[in-house]
Amino acid sequence: MTPRCAPEFPTRLWCWTPSTPCAWPRPPSTDVRRRVQQQTTGHRGRKGDPLYGIRRILLRGAEHLTVNAYGRMLAGLRAGDPNGEVSAAYIACQELRHVYSARDLDQARHRLHTFYWACAAPDVPELHRLGRTIAAWQDQLLAYFTTGGTSNGPTEAVNLLIKRIKRVGFGFRNFANYRLRLLLHAGITWHTHRTTRIRGRSPRSTS
Repeated sequence: MTPRCAPEFPTRLWCWTPSTPCAWPRPPSTDVRRRVQQQTTGHRGRKGDPLYGIRRILLRGAEHLTVNAYGRMLAGLRAGDPNGEVSAAYIACQELRHVYSARDLDQARHRLHTFYWACAAPDVPELHRLGRTIAAWQDQLLAYFTTGGTSNGPTEAVNLLIKRIKRVGFGFRNFANYRLRLLLHAGITWHTHRTTRIRGRSPRSTS
């Protein structure tokens, strides 16, 4: 049975936006850090462990690190990453972020090749799995550049706003009232005439 909307939407293109890799439950660098932490110390991360102390820094972009944060990261990696596996995972994740900052499709392909090399060069199983995942979805990732940087972020934001207003109002029986409340919260510009300001009488001077 052919859907009725088929003539209007003959094809559908999946596109990976920059927020798609960020929506993963755990970044690959976190998996590598936890494994190395367990292998080197024999327990999970605790206060005072080198890798546990820089767990939040490893989630930041390199361009957002201050001089102090960068020094802390280097000190933690030297003390808790003897084989350089966590460092390799951090570099691979940064290369994946750089793909989305490319100017055009050709530069994105070149940076994607650099990312594959960063995943394949070190003997880190988590990076090998990451490289296979990105390779399987490479067309969807590059579609971000062929579609002009399209994103469903605004649609998801409006959908979140609709659900939040409905939750706060404990549901709406009147759809017209529900629609009006959504328009009020969506920041729509209302073309209504302002009422004339009532001008009171100025107080007289007693002097």
